[in-house]
Amino acid sequence: MKHSAARRGFTLIELLIVIALLGALAVGLLATIDPFEQLKKGRDTSQRNTVSELYNAILRYYSIKGYFPWNTASTTNVTSGQVFNDFSSSVDELIAVGELKARFMDLAGSGNLNKLYIYSPSAEHAAVCFMPESRSFQADANTIYDQSGITSSGFGSSCLGGGGTSQTCFYCIQ
Repeated sequence: MKHSAARRGFTLIELLIVIALLGALAVGLLATIDPFEQLKKGRDTSQRNTVSELYNAILRYYSIKGYFPWNTASTTNVTSGQVFNDFSSSVDELIAVGELKARFMDLAGSGNLNKLYIYSPSAEHAAVCFMPESRSFQADANTIYDQSGITSSGFGSSCLGGGGTSQTCFYCIQ
C-alpha cells in the first residue's frame, strides 16, 4: 500500500519559527515607537495648546483693557518682573470678560495649569511657559528659556536634545 506523498499543513518547528520572527518584529516596532514617549508628546502637545490659548487670551485682554489681568487699571506692574504660577484669579478674570471659554479650567485641567508659569517683566510684555516632558519638545527651538521666558548665553544649545542635559529648559510663548 502506498502512502500519500504530500501532507498538508505546517510542522511545529515551522510554526515556532514564524511566531519567533513575528515576536522579534513586534519588539522592534515597540522600541521604535516608544509608547511612553508618545504619551509624553501627547501631554506636551496639550500643554502647548493650553499655553497658546492662555497667552492669546492675555494679549486680547491687554489690547482691550491696556493692562494685564493680574494688574488693575490703577496699579499696573504689581507683579512685574516676577514669575508666578498661581494665576487662577487672572484666569477667572479672562473667563469673566469672555477671552477664555467658561469651561477653560475643566478642559485644561488644574494639574496642567499648575505646570504653567507666567512671567511679566514689564507692563507691556508677558510670557507663558511650561517644562516639556518629551524628547521631541525638549529639542524644539522654542525650548530654550528658563521659566521666566529669558534665554541666557549658551542656555539654548544645552537644552536642545533634552535627555542628559543639566539645564531645566522651558517651552515659552511670548
